[in-house]
Amino acid sequence: MGELLAVASALCFGTTHFLSGLVSRDRHGVTVAACAQAGGTVVSLVPVLLTTHGANAPPSALGWGALSGLGTGVGVACLYWSMNQGPMSVVVPVSDVTAVGLPVLAGITLLGDRPSPPALTGIALGLPALWLVSRGERGGPGELGERGELGERGEPSELGQLGEPHGPHGLHGPHGPHGPRGPRGPHEPRPGHGRGTDRSRAAVVLALVAGVGLALHFFALARIPTSAGWWPVVVSRAVSVAVILALFPATGASLRLPRRAAAVAAVAGGLGTLATILYLLATRQELLSVAVVLSALYPAVPVLLALTFLRERITRPQAVGLLGAGLAIGLIALN
Repeated sequence: MGELLAVASALCFGTTHFLSGLVSRDRHGVTVAACAQAGGTVVSLVPVLLTTHGANAPPSALGWGALSGLGTGVGVACLYWSMNQGPMSVVVPVSDVTAVGLPVLAGITLLGDRPSPPALTGIALGLPALWLVSRGERGGPGELGERGELGERGEPSELGQLGEPHGPHGLHGPHGPHGPRGPRGPHEPRPGHGRGTDRSRAAVVLALVAGVGLALHFFALARIPTSAGWWPVVVSRAVSVAVILALFPATGASLRLPRRAAAVAAVAGGLGTLATILYLLATRQELLSVAVVLSALYPAVPVLLALTFLRERITRPQAVGLLGAGLAIGLIALN
């Protein structure tokens, strides 16, 4: 049952990032993330009002919820920020694998997780599968230009309206606006030299920070006891909103979002809350090292949705990654 809950969590996480990716094509990703997290906070109140109204969660559980929200806020904001600094084909796999690898190590070394041999094989297969699924094609439509598709103030790009397909590698994770790199000017530094190299290094650092933040989110949620009810989830979502808003000045994001885009982002955030709840339930029935790998295979979902609804193409590495993800799920299910 725990494995099914974790896979359901991945489906919800993936749909969340598919919708957020559509909105972020012509809006600043951090603005979209803030709106989504705010919508998710509202949705997180539903199970509290329906099932645990009046229940008191212990301070330690609320503390884990707040730590989870801190990790989410930092992780999401730094991920979008990193994609405005360097190639998405590098920063997204770095953040994804870090976000999964650290909780797996923590579960095995700190919590005493002992997955079965097939499950360990599935975990070992899941990490490279996640890397491959998350990658776009270097130098192609999956790579950001010098300032990404957003201007310095996060104004809309020329990518068009919400929902229009723009290239084969558009949506495979919480990927904000992107598109093909324009032609290099006569005085622009070549790759590996000058400002471009510094931006790429900064992007990798931000991607690592994003991965650590998301890993903290996964780990902290798993430490919330069953008796705590759902208030820690509310705290987690609310803290994530506060953290993202605090980072607005540094990212140059705007608080303004059109009504339609805000509605889609809010729906995405609601699905994100459902994904969080499903993951939390999965960790109460399954080892952390197993639940986190299954839940974190969500980048496969936006790839499949983009392939189905936007008629986008997938790269050969992504196809191999999807196959590996399927095998990983099958092996972990034998745990």
